[in-house]
Parts: sequence; structure tokens; C-alpha cells
Amino acid sequence: MSNSKLNLDVSKIARARELSKQIAAPVSEYIDKHTTVAIERTTLRMIGADGVDNEGVPVPNKIVDQLGKNISYGATKYYVNALLKKGLTPDELNKEIGNGLDITKLDFVDFSYIEEKSQELVEQFASRVKANVAYRNEKVNKYKEKQNSPLLYLIVATGNIYEDVKQAQAAAKQGADIIAVIRTTGQSLLDFVPFGPTTEGFGGTYATQENFKIMRKALDEVGEEIGKYIRLVNYCSGLCMPEIAVMGALERLDMMLNDSMYGILFRDINMYRTFVDQKFSRMINSFAGIVINSGEDNYLTTSDAYEKAYTVTASQFINERFAFDSGLPQRLMGLGHAFEMNPQIKNGFLFELAQAQMASEIFPEAPLKYMPPTKYMTGDIFKGVAMNTLFNFIAKATNQGILLLGMLTEAIHTPFMQDRYLGVDNAKYVLNNIADFANDIEFKKDGIMQTRAQEVLDQTIEFLEEINENDLFTAIENKKFAEVSRPKNGGKGLEGVAEKADDYYNPFYTYLEKELNIEKGGN
Repeated sequence: MSNSKLNLDVSKIARARELSKQIAAPVSEYIDKHTTVAIERTTLRMIGADGVDNEGVPVPNKIVDQLGKNISYGATKYYVNALLKKGLTPDELNKEIGNGLDITKLDFVDFSYIEEKSQELVEQFASRVKANVAYRNEKVNKYKEKQNSPLLYLIVATGNIYEDVKQAQAAAKQGADIIAVIRTTGQSLLDFVPFGPTTEGFGGTYATQENFKIMRKALDEVGEEIGKYIRLVNYCSGLCMPEIAVMGALERLDMMLNDSMYGILFRDINMYRTFVDQKFSRMINSFAGIVINSGEDNYLTTSDAYEKAYTVTASQFINERFAFDSGLPQRLMGLGHAFEMNPQIKNGFLFELAQAQMASEIFPEAPLKYMPPTKYMTGDIFKGVAMNTLFNFIAKATNQGILLLGMLTEAIHTPFMQDRYLGVDNAKYVLNNIADFANDIEFKKDGIMQTRAQEVLDQTIEFLEEINENDLFTAIENKKFAEVSRPKNGGKGLEGVAEKADDYYNPFYTYLEKELNIEKGGN
């Protein structure tokens, strides 16, 4: 790597990528042979299945429940058959299903008619998403000169979407570039997506399509007012990963939390379910031009950030590989990492700088998402300001793409609006004062930072080789990531995984594979 400040060995980086490809290959083979209840509900939403019955059960869930084991054949053919058989629009059919119609009981029309109608519905979905991508690109290009680098990312989460709107618009006016509406506690464990606007959430706000629509409209309004395209983020991790991804694609979200292993490690969701779901969710995100955010920063809340830094880098390589296998380019990979070393470590700033610079050099096209110090934040807000300032310095000095702003009272309570203001103010001050620092600084040959980065890269390769000797499923079971063990057949959602039948039909999956040039078993 000729322009590497850390003097990283290009052949070692290539070795790490090759190992990640080998690690992902058997997982990708499993993925291609299976579907899940979430994937089938997602394709139903793409066709137009929506709404709830009089008990609040979402129509896509009702259909998949009706199908039972027949999801192995794909839900699309049943829904499209019902449209043709009954001569209804999707809205009309949704109402009938909500009122008790069981579409699995209908006789099938000739399959050629189902294929023809399916293609029409695929094109309708694709046209809407392509229009969203075109609109985003137009606005980003129009306001390009007013965007920061890195983009400033702020969280709002009152539980009430209408209150979130007020906080989000205020944050945008203060200087935030990205607004993340954090989800209500535990939503990732729900195997359905709530319907409509919501005003009651705990520690966050429910991710629903209507909430997405409300916030998107609000951010577009304030963006026009201040002359900047404001990006919107939500979370498509969890048991409804692909469903929430498609809702984001339809409502023009710009980023999605979408890690390949986060749900397994931190929410105890079954690994087979998660891996199958994450591929389809990432295909949708790629098609919609949505930047994914991965969750390696979470490892450092359960592992020591100095001793286990290599697990973060290894996971970034693995997340990259699964993203490539889903047709997601590096420019849409907001790979995660964090400023989380114990502030008492001597030269901790140099180690943090080396880690962040290494991520930038290994993934040069990725808009890396850099997370603030949280683990060692206390009620000492003055020290908190100092820690966040050092964090902001590293973010700009190493060309991070997405800067999640630190808060004075992080981990004490949900941050006050004034904490967000001070977070933005601190970042703007640092970013302006070291605007060209990255281009004007060199790292000492064989110094502390070069030595540290090379050591972590060597540990990463050793770790990936160890995983590859067995397999990724076993590695997760054996506590290799985040010091958390998850059994292969344990966790939530395994019963929602089904092996595809020989005549499995999913025209949306097929369409995206073609559009994104995805090969079976990964690229």
C-alpha cells in the first residue's frame, strides 16, 4: 500500500480478504438454499401486501401463517394467484385477507399468468425505488458544497414520532447531517412490524412504515429550508431485518443499521435465521442506494478495546464479504468501529488513531461509521467533553465518513437537546480547525502507531485463519466474537427458517440478483 501512513502490507490485507471469502462461502451456500418467514413477508410487501386485520395482525404475517410449511415454495405465487383469481387490486385483496380470506385455499390459475403479473408488480416496485434513488442523488448533488466531512450523525428517540420530528428538525438546524431514529427497546425481537404512526415507545420509537414516511417528510421540509439534504437512518437488524429494509427503500431512508452478526451476538437471534435474512436485506439496501451501518463498535462494550481490537477488524472484513455477496458495493458500507479504549491507558490516543487510520486504509471507499466513547463516560461532563474532542479529532484526522456525535451525559440518561447542540458545536469546531490535518501529517516509520496497526493486522489474520479452520457458525458458538457464545440451534427465530423447494418462486429475489450481478453462493 504505497500511500499507507501505517506502512501496511498489501499482501496481508489481501490474505485477510481471501480468508473472509473462504469463511463466508459455506454460509452463503446455506443462505442460497433457504428462505425465512421474514423474507416471504418482505416479498409480499414488495408486491403490495399491507395493512392489518381488526386484531392488529399485519396482513403479510397472516399470509405467511396461512402458508405454514408451504413458504418453501415462496409466498409470491399464492398472493399473485389470489389477485388474478379474485380480480382484485392489492389494496382490495389486503382488506379481504384482513377480513379472513385464506388465499392458500384458492385453486391456481395457469402459472404463466402468475409470472406475467408478478413481473408487472416487480417493475412497479423497482420504479418507485429507482425514483427515490434519483431524488436523493439530485438533492445531494444540489447541496454538495454544504455537506460536512465526516457527516454528523445524531440520534433522536422520544418514543413519540411527532415529538421525534421536533427534535430532528431542531438537530438539522443546529448542523446535523444525519438523523437516526433509534428503535424502541426490544423491537428487534418482534417477529412482525407494527402498523401506522406510534406515540408510545421505550428508549426509542417503533420502526413502522408510516413513521418512516412522517420523518422523511419532516426532514425534507427542513432540508429545503436550510439548503441541505438531511439523511434519515433507522434499524433493520432483528427478526424483521428484510421487511424493515424494504420499508426504508419505499420511503427513501438513506442509511440502515444492518450488521451480519449483531442480532446473533447481542439479541440472541438464531444465527441461521440472521444470515439468511441479512443477505436479502442487503440486496434491498444496495438496490435502494442505502448505506448500511455495521455494529463492530458493540464488540467493545463487552470486550476490551485494546486487547480485542483485532476482532473488530476481522468482523469488518467478514461484514464486507457478506455485503459483496449481497451485491452491496464498498461505497455503501458504513463499517463500524469505535473510540472505546480505557482513557487510563498510556498512549491510548495513539492506539485509537492507529486503529481508525487502519480502517480507513483497508476500506478506502467505505463511509466508515465511527462511534463515540461510551463505555468509560461518567457523570464528569468536563472529562466527557475532553474525550469527545479527542474522538472528533481522530474522526477528521483519519477521514471517517460518518461521525456519531458524543454526548456529555452519554450513558447517564437520554441526552437532552442542549447536549446534542453542544455535541454538534464541538464537532464543528474540531473539524474546522483541523480541516487539512490528514493531508499534512505523516506517521513516524516503525513508531507507536505503525507498530500497533501492523500488530493488529497480524492478529486479525491469525484470528481469521482460526475461524476458517472450523467455520463461522462454530466460531460464534465458541465465543470468538464479543466474548459471547450463541448455540447454532438456539436463539430466537430458527423455526422461521425453511429449505427452499425445487420450484421455489421469488421474482423479487431473482430480479435483484440480476440487477446487482449476484452469483449463487456469493461473488
